[in-house]
Amino acid sequence: MVFGYNLNGPEYEARLKKPFSPPTVTLKEIHDAVPKHLLKKDPIKAAAYVARDITFTLLLFKLASLIGPWADTDFSGFVTSGWNKALLKTALWCSYYWIQGMVWAGIFCLGHDAGHGTLFEDNRINNVVGFVLHTWLLIPYYAWRSTHHAHHKATASMERDENYVPYLRSEYDLPSEKKATQFDYAEVFEETPIWTFARMFIMQGFGWWVYLTKNTMGSKMYPPGTNHFDPHSPLFKPEQRNSIIISNIALTAMLSAMAYAGPNLVLKYYLVPYLLTNHWIVMFTYLHHSDPTIPHYRKAEWSFLRGAAATVDRPLLGWCGRFFFHNISHDHVAHHFFIKAPFYNGPQITKAIKTVLKDDYNYDSTPTWYALYRSFTQCLFVEEEGNIIFYKNRHGVAARELARGAMKKIHESGWNGDVQDSSIEFPKLD
Repeated sequence: MVFGYNLNGPEYEARLKKPFSPPTVTLKEIHDAVPKHLLKKDPIKAAAYVARDITFTLLLFKLASLIGPWADTDFSGFVTSGWNKALLKTALWCSYYWIQGMVWAGIFCLGHDAGHGTLFEDNRINNVVGFVLHTWLLIPYYAWRSTHHAHHKATASMERDENYVPYLRSEYDLPSEKKATQFDYAEVFEETPIWTFARMFIMQGFGWWVYLTKNTMGSKMYPPGTNHFDPHSPLFKPEQRNSIIISNIALTAMLSAMAYAGPNLVLKYYLVPYLLTNHWIVMFTYLHHSDPTIPHYRKAEWSFLRGAAATVDRPLLGWCGRFFFHNISHDHVAHHFFIKAPFYNGPQITKAIKTVLKDDYNYDSTPTWYALYRSFTQCLFVEEEGNIIFYKNRHGVAARELARGAMKKIHESGWNGDVQDSSIEFPKLD
């Protein structure tokens, strides 16, 4: 509720009212529903998208470089007042930052798809493209690709997922659920709205680098100090170490190029769009997998299908999000079921899988900025016990619960995670 208005989307409200029962459809049923031509790559179309975003970047650089000279001419004589000139000049720079930030978030998405091998048939080309695009954004491509593939293999698994793994009750030193009082919860979670927004700002601006350097909200099976830059990190297999070194060398070269360009150019053209890019990366990835109505699973109840279905599609920025972010938020559920499918076929794949998943398909039309605030303030921790668990809020209350008798009925029907996932075959990293 904001100023007395309920901003939750109707789909979210429907999930709140309906106790949860995990999906029982099979991966084969989902794969059979999607026409095979939607899984085929179109290298020309992929190259066009890459060229488009690079062209946008260069064009925006050029337009931004004209703002100062244009202002010096009083905007061709149309704006002569000092404060009007300053206001218009500021508005033009803000427009550059905002649009360039969206373009670069799209470049991240293209590098993401290259990492999945979905742009070109030859994975060597995919890796070169992904490597270059992500290095431009100071992302260690091969390190990110390794843990991202692991995330796809274990989405929503409390033991094995690599991204946005919920904090446990014990990590906040809270008493057990039976003993905890509202005072205990308030002592840990109560804060002023200003501090809440300050923490959100830190997460959105710097959360990406906190994850890369400290593995924050990554898998709990790794020791403190785990990061994406150490070739000997437990995140990586021995055969991946050379590629991690290559990523580190590329980042060093990129930072050296920025140092050569000088702080004036970097601060003027690169820094703000870069921070906005990090914001978008954190925003859409966090909201894909952090929602009060979406479960996490422990190994007794986890399956690939259940994990893939524990994802939310959101119309982030409407048509702008589709255009600039290459469907990453609008069709993320489809991406988890078909990691080798090209992103431009996402809308059609989503339409097909909805016919099979039905009520197990998760969509949320809640305004995205409010959804971010809602998840940030309500997705705080989960319990140590339970095989299907939901986030709890600052009062120690979950927004959703399991349907009574649902698990007994499912297991009596002979549910088996291996059978449910029988169609899956994970591609190897090349």
